[in-house]
Amino acid sequence: MTSESYRFTPDPDRVREEMLKPYPAKTRKKREKQIVLNDPDSPPAIGANARTIPGIITQRGCTYAGCRGVVIGPIYDIVHITHGPVGCGYYSWLTRRNLARPAPGQTNFMQYCMSTDMQEDEIIFGGEKKLAAAVREAYALFQPKAISIYATCPIGLIGDDIHAVARQASEELGINVFAFSCEGYKGVSQSAGHHIANNGVFKHIVGRDDTPADGRFRVNILGEYNIGGDAFEIEELFARCGITLTATLSGNVSYDQIARCHTADLNAVMCHRSINYMAEMMETKYGIPWIKVNFIGAGSTAKSLRKIAQYFGDKALSDRVEMVIAQEMQKLKATVDEVKPRCEGRLAALFVGGSRAHHYQDLFQELGMRVVGAGYEFAHRDDYEGRAVLPTIKVDADSRNIEELEVEPDPVRFKARRSPEQLEALKAGGFTFSDYEGMMRQMDKQALVIDDISHHEMDKLIELYRPDVVCCGIKEKYVVEKMGVPCKQLHSYDYGGPYAVFTGAANFYREIDRMVNTRVWKMILPPWQKHPELGARPVFSPKPRKTRETAAAAADGKGRPARSRSARLEAIEPTGEPTC
Repeated sequence: MTSESYRFTPDPDRVREEMLKPYPAKTRKKREKQIVLNDPDSPPAIGANARTIPGIITQRGCTYAGCRGVVIGPIYDIVHITHGPVGCGYYSWLTRRNLARPAPGQTNFMQYCMSTDMQEDEIIFGGEKKLAAAVREAYALFQPKAISIYATCPIGLIGDDIHAVARQASEELGINVFAFSCEGYKGVSQSAGHHIANNGVFKHIVGRDDTPADGRFRVNILGEYNIGGDAFEIEELFARCGITLTATLSGNVSYDQIARCHTADLNAVMCHRSINYMAEMMETKYGIPWIKVNFIGAGSTAKSLRKIAQYFGDKALSDRVEMVIAQEMQKLKATVDEVKPRCEGRLAALFVGGSRAHHYQDLFQELGMRVVGAGYEFAHRDDYEGRAVLPTIKVDADSRNIEELEVEPDPVRFKARRSPEQLEALKAGGFTFSDYEGMMRQMDKQALVIDDISHHEMDKLIELYRPDVVCCGIKEKYVVEKMGVPCKQLHSYDYGGPYAVFTGAANFYREIDRMVNTRVWKMILPPWQKHPELGARPVFSPKPRKTRETAAAAADGKGRPARSRSARLEAIEPTGEPTC
């Protein structure tokens, strides 16, 4: 154990109080519920999925970003059209580094940025005709199998019927054209966009092709978006184990793969919050059970592979999985032995969307690092505390704003993948279906859990804890680094990755080693510390505000100030220090 293991850290209660101190009473009352000290044995109730307080700088994105940018955007052979001003259209360019390897003969449309570029007069008189023309133009250029349309805030406000345009275009062109009412203001955060996207994909794509994938042990991975090539590594690992990957929603995936994903035998959920809706609907309609997995971190990857093998109950598969795990762990050992002594005892904080604030803690634990604080941008209580709290969560107006599909078993395609006896035998062995324990149960006692962390709270956490590395998103990255702390950007990995499964774990270990052990961060000082003269206070203090009493006391019988200028300055600066 290194000397870093004995490093002093402040009292978490004090850190929490410092974060809350400057807030007005009403704001403090709300933020108190969203900043809690963890207890892994009995996670405290945390305020989550609540609207951000106006004026607080948040890390969150909008509903449109969650729908277009996260869930649907990585489907590489769909033409995506943003209906709205070109400012929102910029996000159509898919800046998250979702990578794709189209099969021979398939086209990748992900590099295109398509927008209707609504102008002022079209905002006034409507843009449905322009949208219809854009769909025709996109089809003439690319001949895609499907076209998706996304509404932005102005479209919801002016009332363009994008779904009618989509239906008419589908009839006219003979392809699948569908639309998403994902206006940015529609929900609390991008989480609402995930829900809307799940509903749309389930209604318009899933179940359109009953041809099963070749191979045994067919599995879908839900909630993996192939940032930096993560899905490539998972696919390769599955192939070595003999597991057939039917579809990955939505990383490195085609329209056809999603159309037949209902033929799989198991859904393995990576990012719970972004796609739990899809897992539940597919289980109800098609009979596909789902399990929670995590392919970030060597230990979690091994555990997830074993759980998949246990579900299928095939000895040959289990033996092959164990062989692959043993080979990969042996290769990884040299990297861990080299890196861990330099990282052990260091501090980390993670404030990232999706599952990353949870899953990446496994990688830090494997390095012997301690996570002092973590939180999500757009989580719900079950993401923190586990699905056991679902019956106690009150459905608010924002949640009711999102359509809940009424799903029933498909009379033709529904098929129970396991008999009741098989399911009972699995459960008797400790196997869990449709469950997620949440982030808090895997965090240290008294660690800070902060939902929708604000700019001020992030500053205060860095000031008091001085963590060795902070994991967050693009918007916070350079603010963190200006404070002399390295930032691992986990939304799009900057130019790093992949970090999934065993090979990705080795990449992450080496990157964190370089980041926390380089000396450059200790040389970064803000300008007021480099040059103290920049911190001089003003010569004159602000003039006090006049009241009736002070005005009366300061005036003589003729209505003029009774005191001289020097007397007034002395009243403003009572400290005795020179004023001018």
